[in-house]
Amino acid sequence: MVKRFIIYGLSGLCVEVLWTGFFSVMRGDIKLTGWTYIWMFPIYGLAIFLEPIHDRIRHLSFILRGGVYTILIFVVELASGLLLKKILGVCPWNYVNEPLSVYGIITLSYTPVWFTLSLLFEKMHDTLILIERRIKEY
Repeated sequence: MVKRFIIYGLSGLCVEVLWTGFFSVMRGDIKLTGWTYIWMFPIYGLAIFLEPIHDRIRHLSFILRGGVYTILIFVVELASGLLLKKILGVCPWNYVNEPLSVYGIITLSYTPVWFTLSLLFEKMHDTLILIERRIKEY
């Protein structure tokens, strides 16, 4: 469980750096500068708690599964953002000027992103379980 928490945390950091780097070109940054916040590591690591949900809803259509995950991701993003704002006085990410922003902590315009990434998470979860089983066989 700890290993998968670390894998999810590091994977989230990598995806975020790639995402911000890719879109930095739209701001005229030809270096494709990407970034994230160390605070995101444990937040992305929380994907470990989606595993039991994945196991329970894997029989549902991908639309329903993606919808469930997307809602849960928004809840975690909002809760962790509000918590960091309370502890640090500021939330490291800021969506105040984004369309469909909720308290500047989340933006509903990211719904397709979270939907897609959550379904990729399922594949990652299944792959990690398969790897763990194979390792135990040897």
